[in-house]
Amino acid sequence: MNFSPPSRNLPGAILAAAVALALAGCAVGPDYVRPTMDVPAHYKESGPWKQAEPKQIDSNHNWWEAYGDATLNTLMQQANQANQNIAQAEAQYRQARAAADAARAGFWPTVGASAGTGRARTNTNGSNLGDSYTVGLQSSWEPDVWGSVRRSVEAGDAGTQASAANLAAARLSIQATLAQDYLQLRVTDLLKDLYARTTAAYARSLKLTQSQYAVGVALRSDVALAESQLKTAEAQAIDLQAQRSQLEHAIAILTGQAPAGFTLAAAPADPQMAAKMQANLPAIPAGLPSDLLERRPDIANAERNVAVANANIGVAKAAYFPALTLSASGGFNSASLAQWFDTPSRVWSLGAALAGTIFDGGLRRAHTAQAVAVYDAAVAQYKQTVLGGFQEVEDNLATLNVLDQESVAQGQAVKASQLAEQLALSQYRAGTATYLTVVTAQTLALSNERTLVQLVGRQLVASVALVKAVGGGWDASQLSQPDNAAQAKNNNTAN
Repeated sequence: MNFSPPSRNLPGAILAAAVALALAGCAVGPDYVRPTMDVPAHYKESGPWKQAEPKQIDSNHNWWEAYGDATLNTLMQQANQANQNIAQAEAQYRQARAAADAARAGFWPTVGASAGTGRARTNTNGSNLGDSYTVGLQSSWEPDVWGSVRRSVEAGDAGTQASAANLAAARLSIQATLAQDYLQLRVTDLLKDLYARTTAAYARSLKLTQSQYAVGVALRSDVALAESQLKTAEAQAIDLQAQRSQLEHAIAILTGQAPAGFTLAAAPADPQMAAKMQANLPAIPAGLPSDLLERRPDIANAERNVAVANANIGVAKAAYFPALTLSASGGFNSASLAQWFDTPSRVWSLGAALAGTIFDGGLRRAHTAQAVAVYDAAVAQYKQTVLGGFQEVEDNLATLNVLDQESVAQGQAVKASQLAEQLALSQYRAGTATYLTVVTAQTLALSNERTLVQLVGRQLVASVALVKAVGGGWDASQLSQPDNAAQAKNNNTAN
Protein backbone atom coordinates (compact mmCIF):
# COMPACT_ATOMS: atom_id res chain seq x y z
CA MET A 1 0.00 0.00 0.00
CA ASN A 2 1.15 3.55 -0.70
CA PHE A 3 -0.02 6.31 1.65
CA SER A 4 0.54 10.03 1.65
CA PRO A 5 2.44 11.59 4.52
CA PRO A 6 0.26 12.77 7.39
CA SER A 7 1.61 16.31 7.20
CA ARG A 8 -0.24 16.89 3.93
CA ASN A 9 -3.64 15.26 4.47
CA LEU A 10 -4.29 15.41 8.20
CA PRO A 11 -5.07 19.16 8.44
CA GLY A 12 -7.41 18.97 5.45
CA ALA A 13 -9.26 16.00 6.92
CA ILE A 14 -9.60 17.73 10.26
CA LEU A 15 -10.89 20.88 8.54
CA ALA A 16 -13.41 18.86 6.55
CA ALA A 17 -14.61 17.15 9.73
CA ALA A 18 -14.99 20.51 11.46
CA VAL A 19 -17.05 21.85 8.55
CA ALA A 20 -19.22 18.75 8.65
CA LEU A 21 -19.89 19.13 12.34
CA ALA A 22 -20.68 22.82 11.90
CA LEU A 23 -23.29 21.97 9.28
CA ALA A 24 -24.66 18.97 11.15
CA GLY A 25 -27.73 20.88 12.28
CA CYS A 26 -28.83 21.58 8.71
CA ALA A 27 -31.57 19.39 7.25
CA VAL A 28 -33.09 20.28 3.91
CA GLY A 29 -36.74 19.72 3.14
CA PRO A 30 -39.91 20.83 4.96
CA ASP A 31 -40.42 20.09 8.64
CA TYR A 32 -43.52 17.98 9.21
CA VAL A 33 -46.79 19.65 10.14
CA ARG A 34 -49.88 17.53 10.58
CA PRO A 35 -52.52 18.28 7.91
CA THR A 36 -55.42 20.32 9.25
CA MET A 37 -59.07 19.52 8.74
CA ASP A 38 -62.39 21.13 9.54
CA VAL A 39 -63.74 18.90 12.30
CA PRO A 40 -67.39 19.28 13.37
CA ALA A 41 -68.09 20.04 17.02
CA HIS A 42 -70.43 17.07 17.41
CA TYR A 43 -71.99 14.22 15.48
CA LYS A 44 -75.22 14.87 13.65
CA GLU A 45 -76.74 11.55 14.78
CA SER A 46 -75.51 11.60 18.38
CA GLY A 47 -78.88 12.29 20.00
CA PRO A 48 -79.95 10.66 23.29
CA TRP A 49 -81.31 7.53 21.63
CA LYS A 50 -80.23 5.06 24.31
CA GLN A 51 -81.03 5.37 28.00
CA ALA A 52 -78.62 2.70 29.26
CA GLU A 53 -75.29 3.68 30.79
CA PRO A 54 -72.54 3.35 28.14
CA LYS A 55 -70.06 0.52 28.66
CA GLN A 56 -66.41 1.47 29.00
CA ILE A 57 -64.60 1.10 25.70
CA ASP A 58 -60.88 1.85 26.02
CA SER A 59 -57.48 0.17 25.83
CA ASN A 60 -57.85 -1.19 29.38
CA HIS A 61 -60.96 -3.18 28.52
CA ASN A 62 -61.80 -5.85 25.98
CA TRP A 63 -64.74 -4.25 24.21
CA TRP A 64 -66.34 -7.55 23.19
CA GLU A 65 -66.84 -8.51 26.82
CA ALA A 66 -69.65 -5.94 26.93
CA TYR A 67 -71.79 -8.51 25.08
CA GLY A 68 -71.54 -10.91 28.01
CA ASP A 69 -70.82 -14.08 26.01
CA ALA A 70 -68.09 -16.40 27.30
CA THR A 71 -67.88 -18.26 23.98
CA LEU A 72 -67.26 -15.00 22.13
CA ASN A 73 -64.50 -14.12 24.61
CA THR A 74 -62.78 -17.47 23.94
CA LEU A 75 -63.06 -17.06 20.18
CA MET A 76 -61.54 -13.59 20.40
CA GLN A 77 -58.57 -14.95 22.29
CA GLN A 78 -58.05 -17.61 19.61
CA ALA A 79 -58.29 -15.04 16.82
CA ASN A 80 -55.80 -12.67 18.46
CA GLN A 81 -53.31 -15.51 18.74
CA ALA A 82 -53.84 -17.47 15.52
CA ASN A 83 -55.44 -15.28 12.84
CA GLN A 84 -53.15 -15.19 9.84
CA ASN A 85 -54.06 -11.65 8.74
CA ILE A 86 -52.98 -10.40 12.16
CA ALA A 87 -49.79 -12.48 11.91
CA GLN A 88 -49.07 -10.94 8.50
CA ALA A 89 -49.59 -7.40 9.82
CA GLU A 90 -47.32 -8.16 12.79
CA ALA A 91 -44.58 -9.41 10.46
CA GLN A 92 -44.95 -6.28 8.34
CA TYR A 93 -44.53 -4.20 11.49
CA ARG A 94 -41.26 -6.00 12.30
CA GLN A 95 -40.18 -5.39 8.72
CA ALA A 96 -40.85 -1.65 9.13
CA ARG A 97 -38.87 -1.56 12.38
CA ALA A 98 -35.93 -3.25 10.67
CA ALA A 99 -36.08 -0.71 7.83
CA ALA A 100 -36.01 2.14 10.37
CA ASP A 101 -33.00 0.57 12.09
CA ALA A 102 -31.27 0.26 8.70
CA ALA A 103 -31.81 3.97 8.06
CA ARG A 104 -30.47 4.85 11.51
CA ALA A 105 -27.25 2.95 10.71
CA GLY A 106 -26.40 5.78 8.27
CA PHE A 107 -25.37 7.94 11.23
CA TRP A 108 -22.36 5.74 11.91
CA PRO A 109 -19.09 5.09 10.07
CA THR A 110 -18.37 1.75 8.45
CA VAL A 111 -15.30 -0.13 9.59
CA GLY A 112 -13.74 -3.06 7.77
CA ALA A 113 -10.73 -5.30 8.12
CA SER A 114 -8.55 -6.95 5.51
CA ALA A 115 -5.61 -9.32 5.39
CA GLY A 116 -3.71 -10.69 2.43
CA THR A 117 -0.58 -12.28 1.13
CA GLY A 118 0.99 -12.33 -2.31
CA ARG A 119 4.07 -13.26 -4.30
CA ALA A 120 5.19 -11.12 -7.24
CA ARG A 121 8.12 -10.43 -9.55
CA THR A 122 9.16 -6.82 -10.14
CA ASN A 123 11.65 -5.40 -12.68
CA THR A 124 12.57 -2.25 -10.79
CA ASN A 125 16.37 -2.19 -10.33
CA GLY A 126 16.58 -5.66 -11.73
CA SER A 127 14.33 -8.63 -11.53
CA ASN A 128 13.11 -9.29 -7.99
CA LEU A 129 10.87 -12.04 -6.67
CA GLY A 130 9.32 -11.49 -3.30
CA ASP A 131 6.44 -12.09 -0.91
CA SER A 132 4.18 -9.50 0.70
CA TYR A 133 1.94 -9.68 3.73
CA THR A 134 -0.69 -7.05 4.58
CA VAL A 135 -3.21 -6.51 7.32
CA GLY A 136 -5.22 -3.40 8.03
CA LEU A 137 -8.38 -1.61 9.12
CA GLN A 138 -10.37 0.74 6.90
CA SER A 139 -13.05 3.18 7.94
CA SER A 140 -15.23 5.62 6.04
CA TRP A 141 -17.92 8.01 7.16
CA GLU A 142 -20.25 10.30 5.29
CA PRO A 143 -21.38 13.01 7.71
CA ASP A 144 -25.06 13.86 7.48
CA VAL A 145 -24.33 17.43 6.40
CA TRP A 146 -27.63 18.08 4.60
CA GLY A 147 -29.84 15.92 6.78
CA SER A 148 -30.47 13.13 4.28
CA VAL A 149 -29.91 10.45 6.93
CA ARG A 150 -31.97 12.34 9.47
CA ARG A 151 -34.85 12.61 7.02
CA SER A 152 -34.50 8.91 6.20
CA VAL A 153 -34.61 8.05 9.90
CA GLU A 154 -37.59 10.36 10.31
CA ALA A 155 -39.33 8.53 7.46
CA GLY A 156 -38.38 5.16 8.91
CA ASP A 157 -39.70 5.98 12.37
CA ALA A 158 -42.95 7.34 10.93
CA GLY A 159 -43.22 4.25 8.75
CA THR A 160 -42.80 2.06 11.81
CA GLN A 161 -45.59 3.92 13.56
CA ALA A 162 -47.76 3.66 10.45
CA SER A 163 -47.17 -0.09 10.41
CA ALA A 164 -47.98 -0.32 14.12
CA ALA A 165 -51.26 1.50 13.47
CA ASN A 166 -51.93 -0.83 10.54
CA LEU A 167 -51.41 -3.80 12.86
CA ALA A 168 -53.92 -2.34 15.31
CA ALA A 169 -56.37 -1.68 12.46
CA ALA A 170 -55.99 -5.24 11.18
CA ARG A 171 -56.60 -6.64 14.65
CA LEU A 172 -59.66 -4.44 15.18
CA SER A 173 -61.06 -5.41 11.78
CA ILE A 174 -60.67 -9.13 12.53
CA GLN A 175 -62.18 -8.72 15.98
CA ALA A 176 -65.18 -6.79 14.64
CA THR A 177 -65.76 -9.28 11.83
CA LEU A 178 -65.54 -12.18 14.25
CA ALA A 179 -67.98 -10.54 16.67
CA GLN A 180 -70.46 -9.78 13.88
CA ASP A 181 -70.26 -13.31 12.45
CA TYR A 182 -70.65 -14.87 15.88
CA LEU A 183 -73.62 -12.70 16.83
CA GLN A 184 -75.26 -13.39 13.48
CA LEU A 185 -74.75 -17.10 14.10
CA ARG A 186 -76.50 -16.79 17.46
CA VAL A 187 -79.35 -14.89 15.80
CA THR A 188 -79.58 -17.74 13.29
CA ASP A 189 -79.87 -20.12 16.25
CA LEU A 190 -82.77 -17.97 17.51
CA LEU A 191 -84.44 -18.21 14.11
CA LYS A 192 -83.96 -21.97 14.03
CA ASP A 193 -85.57 -22.20 17.47
CA LEU A 194 -88.42 -19.97 16.25
CA TYR A 195 -89.01 -22.23 13.26
CA ALA A 196 -88.83 -25.35 15.44
CA ARG A 197 -91.60 -23.96 17.63
CA THR A 198 -93.53 -22.76 14.59
CA THR A 199 -93.40 -26.07 12.71
CA ALA A 200 -94.53 -27.86 15.88
CA ALA A 201 -97.53 -25.49 16.06
CA TYR A 202 -98.22 -25.97 12.34
CA ALA A 203 -98.11 -29.73 12.80
CA ARG A 204 -100.75 -29.45 15.52
CA SER A 205 -102.87 -27.29 13.20
CA LEU A 206 -102.54 -29.93 10.47
CA LYS A 207 -103.80 -32.62 12.84
CA LEU A 208 -106.69 -30.34 13.76
CA THR A 209 -107.73 -29.88 10.12
CA GLN A 210 -107.37 -33.61 9.46
CA SER A 211 -109.61 -34.37 12.42
CA GLN A 212 -112.11 -31.76 11.30
CA TYR A 213 -112.03 -33.17 7.76
CA ALA A 214 -112.48 -36.75 9.04
CA VAL A 215 -115.74 -35.83 10.77
CA GLY A 216 -116.93 -33.77 7.79
CA VAL A 217 -116.60 -30.39 9.45
CA ALA A 218 -113.67 -29.09 7.36
CA LEU A 219 -112.94 -29.09 3.66
CA ARG A 220 -110.16 -31.01 1.97
CA SER A 221 -108.70 -27.67 0.97
CA ASP A 222 -108.20 -26.84 4.66
CA VAL A 223 -106.01 -29.90 5.03
CA ALA A 224 -104.04 -29.00 1.92
CA LEU A 225 -103.51 -25.45 3.19
CA ALA A 226 -102.28 -26.68 6.58
CA GLU A 227 -99.95 -29.21 4.98
CA SER A 228 -98.56 -26.63 2.55
CA GLN A 229 -97.96 -24.17 5.37
CA LEU A 230 -96.10 -26.80 7.41
CA LYS A 231 -93.84 -27.89 4.54
CA THR A 232 -93.03 -24.27 3.64
CA ALA A 233 -91.94 -23.56 7.21
CA GLU A 234 -89.85 -26.75 7.27
CA ALA A 235 -88.10 -25.74 4.03
CA GLN A 236 -87.33 -22.30 5.42
CA ALA A 237 -85.91 -23.89 8.57
CA ILE A 238 -83.62 -26.08 6.47
CA ASP A 239 -82.37 -23.01 4.59
CA LEU A 240 -81.27 -21.49 7.89
CA GLN A 241 -78.82 -24.33 8.36
CA ALA A 242 -76.94 -23.26 5.22
CA GLN A 243 -76.58 -19.74 6.62
CA ARG A 244 -75.38 -21.09 9.97
CA SER A 245 -72.83 -23.39 8.33
CA GLN A 246 -71.33 -20.52 6.33
CA LEU A 247 -71.05 -18.35 9.44
CA GLU A 248 -69.44 -21.22 11.35
CA HIS A 249 -66.90 -21.72 8.56
CA ALA A 250 -66.08 -18.00 8.54
CA ILE A 251 -65.53 -18.02 12.31
CA ALA A 252 -63.21 -21.02 11.98
CA ILE A 253 -61.02 -19.17 9.46
CA LEU A 254 -60.98 -16.00 11.59
CA THR A 255 -59.70 -18.02 14.56
CA GLY A 256 -56.99 -19.66 12.44
CA GLN A 257 -58.63 -23.08 12.14
CA ALA A 258 -59.82 -25.27 9.29
CA PRO A 259 -63.64 -25.50 9.09
CA ALA A 260 -63.48 -29.31 9.13
CA GLY A 261 -62.22 -29.34 12.71
CA PHE A 262 -64.35 -26.54 14.10
CA THR A 263 -67.87 -26.71 15.54
CA LEU A 264 -69.97 -24.30 17.54
CA ALA A 265 -72.80 -25.86 19.50
CA ALA A 266 -76.22 -24.30 19.03
CA ALA A 267 -77.46 -21.95 21.72
CA PRO A 268 -79.95 -23.51 24.16
CA ALA A 269 -83.58 -23.06 23.09
CA ASP A 270 -85.12 -20.10 24.86
CA PRO A 271 -88.19 -18.22 23.54
CA GLN A 272 -87.09 -15.16 25.53
CA MET A 273 -83.49 -15.13 24.29
CA ALA A 274 -84.10 -12.46 21.63
CA ALA A 275 -85.59 -10.12 24.23
CA LYS A 276 -82.67 -10.81 26.59
CA MET A 277 -80.08 -10.09 23.90
CA GLN A 278 -81.86 -6.88 23.02
CA ALA A 279 -82.04 -5.81 26.64
CA ASN A 280 -78.32 -6.45 27.11
CA LEU A 281 -77.34 -4.58 23.94
CA PRO A 282 -74.41 -2.36 25.05
CA ALA A 283 -74.53 1.37 24.40
CA ILE A 284 -71.28 2.49 22.80
CA PRO A 285 -70.02 6.02 23.58
CA ALA A 286 -69.17 7.77 20.32
CA GLY A 287 -67.28 10.68 21.92
CA LEU A 288 -66.52 13.80 19.91
CA PRO A 289 -65.52 13.95 16.23
CA SER A 290 -62.14 15.40 17.22
CA ASP A 291 -61.48 12.29 19.34
CA LEU A 292 -61.73 10.15 16.23
CA LEU A 293 -58.42 11.50 14.92
CA GLU A 294 -56.67 9.86 17.89
CA ARG A 295 -58.86 6.80 18.37
CA ARG A 296 -58.95 5.16 14.95
CA PRO A 297 -55.82 3.22 13.95
CA ASP A 298 -56.53 3.55 10.22
CA ILE A 299 -56.56 7.35 10.59
CA ALA A 300 -53.30 7.19 12.55
CA ASN A 301 -51.83 4.98 9.82
CA ALA A 302 -52.82 7.49 7.13
CA GLU A 303 -51.42 10.41 9.14
CA ARG A 304 -48.10 8.63 9.71
CA ASN A 305 -47.86 7.90 6.00
CA VAL A 306 -48.11 11.65 5.42
CA ALA A 307 -45.13 12.09 7.77
CA VAL A 308 -43.20 9.46 5.79
CA ALA A 309 -43.91 11.25 2.53
CA ASN A 310 -42.91 14.62 4.02
CA ALA A 311 -39.56 13.26 5.21
CA ASN A 312 -38.88 11.70 1.81
CA ILE A 313 -39.11 15.17 0.26
CA GLY A 314 -36.09 16.11 2.37
CA VAL A 315 -34.25 12.98 1.26
CA ALA A 316 -34.90 13.88 -2.38
CA LYS A 317 -33.77 17.50 -1.94
CA ALA A 318 -30.57 16.45 -0.17
CA ALA A 319 -29.43 14.88 -3.43
CA TYR A 320 -28.87 18.39 -4.83
CA PHE A 321 -25.92 18.95 -2.46
CA PRO A 322 -22.45 17.41 -2.58
CA ALA A 323 -21.59 14.50 -0.33
CA LEU A 324 -18.61 14.68 2.00
CA THR A 325 -16.81 11.41 2.75
CA LEU A 326 -14.11 11.03 5.40
CA SER A 327 -11.88 7.98 5.26
CA ALA A 328 -9.07 6.51 7.32
CA SER A 329 -7.03 3.34 7.17
CA GLY A 330 -4.08 1.83 8.97
CA GLY A 331 -2.19 -1.42 9.20
CA PHE A 332 0.99 -3.25 8.38
CA ASN A 333 2.61 -4.10 5.04
CA SER A 334 5.76 -6.19 5.00
CA ALA A 335 7.67 -8.70 2.92
CA SER A 336 8.02 -10.88 6.00
CA LEU A 337 5.71 -11.81 8.82
CA ALA A 338 8.57 -11.30 11.25
CA GLN A 339 8.84 -7.65 10.19
CA TRP A 340 5.12 -6.88 10.43
CA PHE A 341 5.33 -4.87 13.59
CA ASP A 342 8.52 -2.98 12.72
CA THR A 343 8.13 0.76 12.30
CA PRO A 344 8.85 0.76 8.53
CA SER A 345 5.99 -1.71 8.01
CA ARG A 346 3.37 0.51 9.58
CA VAL A 347 1.10 2.28 7.08
CA TRP A 348 -1.84 4.62 7.47
CA SER A 349 -3.85 7.25 5.65
CA LEU A 350 -6.47 9.91 6.21
CA GLY A 351 -8.57 11.43 3.48
CA ALA A 352 -11.58 13.53 2.64
CA ALA A 353 -13.59 13.72 -0.56
CA LEU A 354 -16.33 16.08 -1.62
CA ALA A 355 -18.39 14.87 -4.57
CA GLY A 356 -21.54 16.14 -6.21
CA THR A 357 -23.49 15.68 -9.39
CA ILE A 358 -23.21 18.51 -11.92
CA PHE A 359 -25.63 17.25 -14.56
CA ASP A 360 -28.14 14.40 -14.35
CA GLY A 361 -30.63 15.25 -17.07
CA GLY A 362 -33.26 16.39 -14.55
CA LEU A 363 -33.21 13.17 -12.49
CA ARG A 364 -33.04 14.90 -9.10
CA ARG A 365 -35.73 17.38 -10.08
CA ALA A 366 -37.96 14.51 -11.15
CA HIS A 367 -37.34 12.64 -7.89
CA THR A 368 -38.23 15.75 -5.90
CA ALA A 369 -41.40 16.31 -7.90
CA GLN A 370 -42.31 12.68 -7.38
CA ALA A 371 -41.77 12.98 -3.60
CA VAL A 372 -43.97 16.08 -3.46
CA ALA A 373 -46.70 14.32 -5.43
CA VAL A 374 -46.54 11.32 -3.10
CA TYR A 375 -46.93 13.72 -0.16
CA ASP A 376 -49.95 15.41 -1.73
CA ALA A 377 -51.52 12.01 -2.38
CA ALA A 378 -50.87 10.95 1.23
CA VAL A 379 -52.52 14.14 2.53
CA ALA A 380 -55.58 13.50 0.36
CA GLN A 381 -55.72 9.90 1.55
CA TYR A 382 -55.48 11.01 5.17
CA LYS A 383 -58.31 13.51 4.78
CA GLN A 384 -60.46 10.99 2.95
CA THR A 385 -59.84 8.43 5.71
CA VAL A 386 -60.93 10.97 8.33
CA LEU A 387 -64.08 11.79 6.38
CA GLY A 388 -64.79 8.10 5.94
CA GLY A 389 -64.43 7.64 9.69
CA PHE A 390 -66.94 10.41 10.36
CA GLN A 391 -69.36 8.75 7.93
CA GLU A 392 -69.03 5.33 9.56
CA VAL A 393 -69.79 6.74 13.00
CA GLU A 394 -72.75 8.77 11.72
CA ASP A 395 -74.11 5.79 9.75
CA ASN A 396 -74.05 3.46 12.71
CA LEU A 397 -75.40 6.03 15.15
CA ALA A 398 -78.30 6.62 12.77
CA THR A 399 -78.80 2.89 12.22
CA LEU A 400 -78.92 2.15 15.94
CA ASN A 401 -81.26 5.07 16.50
CA VAL A 402 -83.68 3.89 13.82
CA LEU A 403 -83.47 0.21 14.80
CA ASP A 404 -84.13 1.06 18.43
CA GLN A 405 -87.38 2.77 17.44
CA GLU A 406 -88.24 0.13 14.86
CA SER A 407 -87.80 -2.75 17.30
CA VAL A 408 -90.33 -1.15 19.69
CA ALA A 409 -92.92 -0.94 16.93
CA GLN A 410 -92.08 -4.44 15.72
CA GLY A 411 -92.48 -5.85 19.23
CA GLN A 412 -95.97 -4.41 19.34
CA ALA A 413 -96.69 -5.93 15.93
CA VAL A 414 -95.58 -9.35 17.22
CA LYS A 415 -97.94 -9.17 20.19
CA ALA A 416 -100.85 -8.12 17.97
CA SER A 417 -100.23 -10.86 15.42
CA GLN A 418 -99.91 -13.53 18.12
CA LEU A 419 -103.27 -12.46 19.53
CA ALA A 420 -104.79 -12.54 16.04
CA GLU A 421 -103.45 -16.09 15.55
CA GLN A 422 -104.96 -17.28 18.82
CA LEU A 423 -108.34 -15.73 18.00
CA ALA A 424 -108.35 -17.17 14.47
CA LEU A 425 -107.67 -20.68 15.78
CA SER A 426 -110.43 -20.36 18.38
CA GLN A 427 -112.89 -19.15 15.74
CA TYR A 428 -111.92 -22.00 13.41
CA ARG A 429 -112.49 -24.57 16.14
CA ALA A 430 -115.88 -22.97 16.78
CA GLY A 431 -116.69 -23.08 13.09
CA THR A 432 -117.06 -19.31 12.72
CA ALA A 433 -113.97 -18.75 10.54
CA THR A 434 -112.35 -20.50 7.58
CA TYR A 435 -108.94 -22.07 7.78
CA LEU A 436 -107.68 -19.46 5.33
CA THR A 437 -108.14 -16.92 8.13
CA VAL A 438 -106.01 -19.11 10.40
CA VAL A 439 -103.28 -19.48 7.76
CA THR A 440 -103.19 -15.73 7.18
CA ALA A 441 -102.90 -15.02 10.91
CA GLN A 442 -100.22 -17.68 11.43
CA THR A 443 -98.17 -16.47 8.45
CA LEU A 444 -98.32 -12.90 9.71
CA ALA A 445 -97.28 -13.96 13.21
CA LEU A 446 -94.28 -15.92 11.91
CA SER A 447 -93.23 -13.06 9.65
CA ASN A 448 -93.42 -10.54 12.48
CA GLU A 449 -91.48 -12.74 14.91
CA ARG A 450 -88.82 -13.43 12.32
CA THR A 451 -88.51 -9.72 11.57
CA LEU A 452 -88.11 -8.94 15.27
CA VAL A 453 -85.31 -11.49 15.65
CA GLN A 454 -83.61 -10.11 12.54
CA LEU A 455 -83.89 -6.60 13.99
CA VAL A 456 -82.05 -7.79 17.09
CA GLY A 457 -79.35 -9.19 14.83
CA ARG A 458 -79.07 -5.93 12.93
CA GLN A 459 -78.78 -4.01 16.20
CA LEU A 460 -75.98 -6.28 17.39
CA VAL A 461 -74.11 -6.01 14.10
CA ALA A 462 -74.52 -2.21 14.05
CA SER A 463 -73.28 -1.91 17.63
CA VAL A 464 -70.12 -3.85 16.73
CA ALA A 465 -69.69 -1.64 13.66
CA LEU A 466 -69.92 1.43 15.89
CA VAL A 467 -67.24 0.01 18.19
CA LYS A 468 -65.00 -0.44 15.17
CA ALA A 469 -65.90 3.01 13.82
CA VAL A 470 -64.79 4.73 17.05
CA GLY A 471 -61.57 2.73 17.27
CA GLY A 472 -62.39 -0.08 19.70
CA GLY A 473 -60.68 1.65 22.62
CA TRP A 474 -57.40 2.11 20.74
CA ASP A 475 -55.51 5.37 21.20
CA ALA A 476 -52.77 6.94 19.09
CA SER A 477 -50.67 7.58 22.21
CA GLN A 478 -49.71 3.90 21.99
CA LEU A 479 -47.55 4.78 18.96
CA SER A 480 -45.25 6.95 21.10
CA GLN A 481 -43.65 3.89 22.66
CA PRO A 482 -41.34 2.04 20.23
CA ASP A 483 -41.96 -1.40 21.73
CA ASN A 484 -45.70 -0.95 22.09
CA ALA A 485 -46.67 -2.41 18.73
CA ALA A 486 -44.16 -5.23 19.13
CA GLN A 487 -46.08 -6.25 22.22
CA ALA A 488 -49.40 -5.72 20.44
CA LYS A 489 -49.35 -9.27 19.09
CA ASN A 490 -50.29 -10.47 22.56
CA ASN A 491 -52.44 -7.46 23.44
CA ASN A 492 -56.03 -8.16 24.49
CA THR A 493 -55.30 -11.88 24.87
CA ALA A 494 -54.05 -12.02 28.43
CA ASN A 495 -57.32 -10.84 29.96
